[in-house]
Amino acid sequence: MSDDIIRRDPRAEWIARNRLHPLHDAMKQAGAAEVRGPSGLIRRNPHAVGFIGPNGIKRIDRLNGNSQAGGSRRAAAKTVDLPLHRVETPDYYIAVVPDLIGGRLTAHDKDVLGQAHQLVSAAGGAGAVLTIVFGDIREDSFDKSGVDRLMQFSGEQFEGYAPEARIAALEHIEKSLAPKFWLFPDSVAAGFELGCRLAARLDERPLTQAWQVGPETTLCRGAGGSSDITRPTQRLLLLAPECANPIDETRHEALAMEAVELGATEGKLSDLGQVAVDPNSVALGEAEFILSAGNGVSNWDNFHRAAELLGATEGGSRVVVDDGHMPRFRQVGASGTWVTARVYVAVGISGAVQHLQGIGQCDKVVAVNTDIGCDMVKRAALSVIDDGDEVLTELMKLVQEYRQLEVTDAA
Repeated sequence: MSDDIIRRDPRAEWIARNRLHPLHDAMKQAGAAEVRGPSGLIRRNPHAVGFIGPNGIKRIDRLNGNSQAGGSRRAAAKTVDLPLHRVETPDYYIAVVPDLIGGRLTAHDKDVLGQAHQLVSAAGGAGAVLTIVFGDIREDSFDKSGVDRLMQFSGEQFEGYAPEARIAALEHIEKSLAPKFWLFPDSVAAGFELGCRLAARLDERPLTQAWQVGPETTLCRGAGGSSDITRPTQRLLLLAPECANPIDETRHEALAMEAVELGATEGKLSDLGQVAVDPNSVALGEAEFILSAGNGVSNWDNFHRAAELLGATEGGSRVVVDDGHMPRFRQVGASGTWVTARVYVAVGISGAVQHLQGIGQCDKVVAVNTDIGCDMVKRAALSVIDDGDEVLTELMKLVQEYRQLEVTDAA
């Protein structure tokens, strides 16, 4: 009689139904496409590969078994080799001068590179995107960002705030290569000033806040972004953020081009270094580095010390503002301030929809939370699953040790 008894494994059946379970893929591959229900009838899994529905369509696996759903998304992703875009002998160049803040391409820079390739497609022929950078480089993905040719000017004269030396280099490129277009990010970092200075030297009229560039006309933002102005397309463009989609489907050669030695340039401007500024005096919407607190923070003295030591501007979720721990102008989110920080550290913030909307333009988000499944952890580029107060305490120790080591090495 025991051989006639149908034995079920409820846990295996539950895993086979739950596509978010870490063992779901393994169970599916083990042949759990069919299970027997409580009444003894065979139940087929409509999500299984090979299932034929009532309309006769067979289900196929378009991901080739590389699904990243649920727990399997934590597995190492397969390296995909993007097709290589190569320009052997360029017919012309489109010059891009990125901000390259901290030696790395910003999201704005990548949008400008995407716009450069749109101009190449519109112009036709073998056009190459030439990227001109100054100072030290930390970026390691020029090839995946759309750079065909890379020209680097290094030396003390190009370090820090040195617009005169940089314009001299750009003028030399203009004389030797005569790019079809000059593209700059319209930003306060460096792009706007360099673009305007070069336009004055070349006696050309630039287009500012350009965001829809066509062969004949360009749409520019005006009146603080509240209206659009149609203008004839010029050779020198200062582009607004999100002017084009960044390159993400091709690799490019990023071949190094030799930069001509310009010699020392006599300038009227001298860079005396950065001025120490209280991070909390910086408006939240303009801050580059934000340390933001949520309901998971309980030791506020510790939080304020960490923000001061890290040199970060303080922010907070609506919960901590409503509870009186922070003033209203420190609130981050759709109902507070929309921020565009390069680094946003969220401590003890679960990630409500309005808060995630407010940090949508941040480059790197770091989440510190005890809940591994919260929305902020899913949004973050780096997550630390631990108590926020303890993480901040340990972080301050590491920063102090690092700075002490720098002082020792300098001595």
